[in-house]
Amino acid sequence: MTYAHSVQLLSMALSFLSPIPLYASYLRLCFTNAGLSRQALDIDNETTLHFWSPHQTSTHKPSLVFIHGFGPVSLWQWRRQVQFFSPHFNLYVPDLVFFGESTTKSSERSEIFQAKSVASLLEKLGVEKYSVVGTSYGGFVAYHMARMWPERVEKVVIASSGANMRRSDNEQLMRKSKFENLGDLMLPRDSSQLRALIGLAVFRQGRVHMIPDFFLNDFISKLYTENRREKLELLKGLTLGQDETDVLLIWGEHDKIFPLDMAIQLKELIGKNVKLESIKEASHVPQIERPKKFNYTVYDFLCGSS
Repeated sequence: MTYAHSVQLLSMALSFLSPIPLYASYLRLCFTNAGLSRQALDIDNETTLHFWSPHQTSTHKPSLVFIHGFGPVSLWQWRRQVQFFSPHFNLYVPDLVFFGESTTKSSERSEIFQAKSVASLLEKLGVEKYSVVGTSYGGFVAYHMARMWPERVEKVVIASSGANMRRSDNEQLMRKSKFENLGDLMLPRDSSQLRALIGLAVFRQGRVHMIPDFFLNDFISKLYTENRREKLELLKGLTLGQDETDVLLIWGEHDKIFPLDMAIQLKELIGKNVKLESIKEASHVPQIERPKKFNYTVYDFLCGSS
């Protein structure tokens, strides 16, 4: 047996033993049990979006859209929210362009293009009015949807999304993470980079060092490597405007990627119809670290009076 053949067999064995496909099957089961099904739709002759949507919509439920951030696709980011909100809303959970199987032949890479793509998807599905929840990069997309289509978007929730990041904020983040550029942090290529990202993204870090490198590398190979070049292009300048849309900013109190001070500044930047809620003992992913607190805070905002 040659060395190359041995390496190939070892790679196949590790792939077979990988827990990631098994956990992905569990996540798909959670989404399915919440009444959602996986679909794909060509929104024009260039762009195709994959998404989760209700098996059967209810006229008695309002519509709610969840938009993921950088990293794994929506399936991995919104499980606890899908389970909580599905009895109360018709849920739509898209994968943004270049995440998962969503793709485009267009050369556009801005968050505005992502917003247009999701809005076009909802229009083709016949969803006339909806609220939007976006986390991190998805928060930029969610807000632009509200800005461009105020007649469709009823309320918007921006979670841990530092759209008002300045050059000095980016430099501070790079010093903190010890990386030279944002791409290596947000799109890790090896276990050390992913470990650094997890260290910044979560509040309780006691067991992060116990995760073996082979598991982190397997996670990267299956969930981070696809369309890396296009995703790097998506990390370019992001801006927010001002309007009269009701906005909830929801933040982890200990966010090291977009510190809480940025949320306070963003609240002043957006305008008067903005509410800020911080979640204790949470960092950059409060929807995962403190899902119950996150869910009830968002629910109270969406279902309360304007």
